[in-house]
Amino acid sequence: MKLEAKHLDFGYRDHRVGSDVSLSLEAGEVLCLLGPNGSGKTTLFKTLLGLLPAQGGAVLMDDVDLKTRARDEVARTVSYVPQAHAAFFPFTVREVVLMGRTSHLGVFSSPSRHDREVAQAAIDRMRLAQLADSVYTRISGGERQLALIARALAQEARVVVMDEPTANLDFGNQVRVLQHIQSLAQSGIGVLLSTHDPDQAFLCADRVAMLHEGRLVRLGEPDEVITAESLKQIYGVDVAVTRVPLAGGGERRVCLPVVA
Repeated sequence: MKLEAKHLDFGYRDHRVGSDVSLSLEAGEVLCLLGPNGSGKTTLFKTLLGLLPAQGGAVLMDDVDLKTRARDEVARTVSYVPQAHAAFFPFTVREVVLMGRTSHLGVFSSPSRHDREVAQAAIDRMRLAQLADSVYTRISGGERQLALIARALAQEARVVVMDEPTANLDFGNQVRVLQHIQSLAQSGIGVLLSTHDPDQAFLCADRVAMLHEGRLVRLGEPDEVITAESLKQIYGVDVAVTRVPLAGGGERRVCLPVVA
């Protein structure tokens, strides 16, 4: 499975947000999108998902233009994980995850035994079995985020698009979500995510795309793309990118703010 943007212009009816963006996501790959607030990340995601029409260029799924595919076919292929939120209705975690099967159901169909088994498998994979019958609005933000990932897995899509999946989570839950992202990629699922933390890209991304004022300014492997110069360009702050040793051996690159 391959999701690709070719010279993509995107935005809203009376307002163009981004121009000439070209990138691709392969099966089993994690592509991390970095960019400041207002750079167009969420609008780009909505266009890649087919929720907004392309204003120019094209979005391709396996080399076929997204706009020629049926909406339910797209939904079975690409899933979306928004930022964790508190829903208005007291659904259980199991019910939220089962909603991921909607694209596989007919208009008046009810979830089958198979649908419930797929949802349960996704719950087990995210290690949420003990919370399956808990009310979604009453669990923690990190647990809600894992439930949304489980819902995407129940959709059985081959590509998962995540909009800032670690936003507003504590450090422990951020690490758990990143670990699950790596696990998804290892199982052959392509993952496209956005984040404000370049250190997360070092932890889990195969490639990094930097978006600034609606334009793609850098694309490549994390060590090549995330530099003091590029971070200064898109965020306007001085940052040192250095290597730190790990307790078990080896080292990892990290970003440190330069404070006068």
